[in-house]
Amino acid sequence: MEPLSTFEPDLLVATVSSEGDALSRNSAWGQLFGFGDHLWGALSPGDRELATRNLEEALGGSLVTHALFMVPSRQRDIPTPVLLHFVPVPDPENGRVRAVSITGEVLSEPTTWTESQTQRHRMETLGRMTMGMAHDFNNLLSGILGHLELWRLESPPDEQQASHLDTIESAAASGADLIARIQRYIRQEAQSAFEAIDLNGLIEDCIQFTRPYWYNEPRRQGIDIEATFVAGDVPDVQGTRSELRDVFVNLILNAIHALPEGGSINVRSFTDEEGIGVEVSDTGVGMPEDVAKRVFEPLFSTKGEAGNGMGLAVAAGTMREHGGSISVSSTQGEGTTFTLRFPIPRATQPTVATKIDASRSDSAVSPKSILVVDDEDMVRNVICRLLQLRGHNPVAASSAHDALDLLPSQDWDVVLTDQGMPGMTGRELAHQIRKIQPDLPIMLLTGDTDIDVNPAEIDRVLTKPFKIDDVQAVIGELT
Repeated sequence: MEPLSTFEPDLLVATVSSEGDALSRNSAWGQLFGFGDHLWGALSPGDRELATRNLEEALGGSLVTHALFMVPSRQRDIPTPVLLHFVPVPDPENGRVRAVSITGEVLSEPTTWTESQTQRHRMETLGRMTMGMAHDFNNLLSGILGHLELWRLESPPDEQQASHLDTIESAAASGADLIARIQRYIRQEAQSAFEAIDLNGLIEDCIQFTRPYWYNEPRRQGIDIEATFVAGDVPDVQGTRSELRDVFVNLILNAIHALPEGGSINVRSFTDEEGIGVEVSDTGVGMPEDVAKRVFEPLFSTKGEAGNGMGLAVAAGTMREHGGSISVSSTQGEGTTFTLRFPIPRATQPTVATKIDASRSDSAVSPKSILVVDDEDMVRNVICRLLQLRGHNPVAASSAHDALDLLPSQDWDVVLTDQGMPGMTGRELAHQIRKIQPDLPIMLLTGDTDIDVNPAEIDRVLTKPFKIDDVQAVIGELT
């Protein structure tokens, strides 16, 4: 793990004799640990015991690296995380350890940076929340505009009513345009910092960084928690290291809270037919179904006053920014598993056309059997009613899993699916459908203004809010 920022000088250095006495300590070491008689006097009893054990291992000839300690600070309200490495120095004549060199690095901001860094983190969190809210607003606007169209089709308004409807429609369209501009601004700002990230390396760093919370502190209380990581052969992902680190650290800390009596935290990375995945599992207390459905909602917390209900909501927003998703499965008394999905980076990927062929008339589109997939009741229902008024035969599914269950029930002409759904996204659904019916046309509806899709799996993309004429025209093009 690379330090976020460090004190001057940035490297902590101390040398210990074969008897365990401090021979030298540089100024950075003294600034953090002090120059007292005891090398580890600044540490808590538990960390002091761990540091002593690490030193003994090094004096025995073993190299000890990436040992994490939380050093109490008089200048900060929270402890300072420090990464230490214990390197045995052998005597060239007899090979025995004559000393141990201890080096380390500080993994947190200097006190003078705390306020500005906190403000930056709040702004990043606000940006992620805004992206999620923009998606929800687009769904609401889709419902409003859809019901306006239903009004016109089912009960043609008189002149005065039509004027009011035009005003409402104009206001909704202006709102959609404003949301689209906000999304583009935030997305450009977020993606400007994207880089290739070694996902396995990042996860290993996060496990080491949280070691005091799942190893040191629980053992002081007589609780045994084990953390394991099985690294699969996964490619680099595109993203922001600090944001993804926050996601994994948050998931690990949540797992620790779910293990009051001890247990295990198991992390694994993998690639499969759906892309790149990471699972963070625990053997803890688990969650009831009604809680699991709400864990990604802003301000929802099961920790009472100890939690602010933003950790998992921000994690979900971060995954959406990175073109991925996060889902949860849990059983009370058995544990919880969070599954993260990342898109496989493609060097070159053609853009899916979203231009509508206005030359297609309604009469040119014969009735079609359409599978409509959307987790929002209002949007799903209004789409189905509009399609019925155009002569089609829509069948609704409230989730991607329901859609897969319905797939073999009849011969479908088109699948029309939302993108942002819990459990399985629209892109993941398209990937599954392609394995079963490779030639079935798939149209993706999304509240995002710019979404990366595989044109071999998704034939068209329409952004919310949309008009039924646009949907009708695409159905005509695809069938």
